[in-house]
Amino acid sequence: MRELSARGAQAVGAIAERHGFGVEATRHMLDAVIAGNGSMAQFSHREFSGAGQWMRGGMTMVTDMFDNDLKGWIDALCLDLANLVAREPALFREAAPLASSTTVTHHRAARIAAMPRSGDWWPGGMGHPNSTGSQGGTRYAYFARARRLAIERGDVITLYDTQDHEIGGVSQQQSAGGSLRFSSQTGSVDVARLPVVPG
Repeated sequence: MRELSARGAQAVGAIAERHGFGVEATRHMLDAVIAGNGSMAQFSHREFSGAGQWMRGGMTMVTDMFDNDLKGWIDALCLDLANLVAREPALFREAAPLASSTTVTHHRAARIAAMPRSGDWWPGGMGHPNSTGSQGGTRYAYFARARRLAIERGDVITLYDTQDHEIGGVSQQQSAGGSLRFSSQTGSVDVARLPVVPG
């Protein structure tokens, strides 16, 4: 959890008070909204009655599907937080610069800077992966709802559009270039044939 700036802490505190939630719960939701790029959030906190999901446009799910009051309160809170993130560039304290001995290459740093982060190695905004794994120095994470497959090879992270494929497993072939293939409801498909998501 990144540290809020003084201005950010004040803004989050005001939003928490306005919506009747605690600061800690509001901060939890802020992180979830940021991970969802301001358009969705997956959360799990006792003040929100446990696990749930919010999507901009009115879809909010909570543990008690009939608690419409809570859904309304969460929707209002998330919209307020999403607007805060969009208008407040100095929400967090500046991170300390990386040491010169870092092993992250410039190429990877550039790719990472262009992608919203999830707190893990894959890009943010897609929710929790349905499956993850690694083989021979390659890692992957599959997100069924977002229809995305993130693959990290060496110092490069690439995001693929899985289209209508429902991925059941990924394997690395020992043939030309060690290409990745995955199994889906249509059979075995080469990852190289999937469209790459820009950015």
